[in-house]
Amino acid sequence: MSAHPSRQRLESVRHKLRPLFDQVVVKELDQDRVRRSGLVVPPGTNEPPPQQGIVLAVGPGLDWWEQAGVEMPIQPGDHVVFPASAGVWVEVDEERLLVCRVGEILGVLETLEGEPGD
Repeated sequence: MSAHPSRQRLESVRHKLRPLFDQVVVKELDQDRVRRSGLVVPPGTNEPPPQQGIVLAVGPGLDWWEQAGVEMPIQPGDHVVFPASAGVWVEVDEERLLVCRVGEILGVLETLEGEPGD
């Protein structure tokens, strides 16, 4: 007996989490397990969640932002830093995502051009 056709369609559907208001969706980045000292940190159960990620989607902001001239300070694709306590972790299509308010983001990591002191 074959699987039900509508069930097959549902299993092949991919989802995209669209954040509301001032919410941001961030995909976690695996922390580098080799420290500068050469120490290899094994994965463990008491390990805090990664504190860096890539922004996948941003909400439209709050309704009063436009009147106040406030724009969303981050964009999809930004490499951000956030505290371990930020937001809520959800799983969408077997992908672990952080959903948090934009105010919980500590900053955006930017690439510096050239060497310091140039």
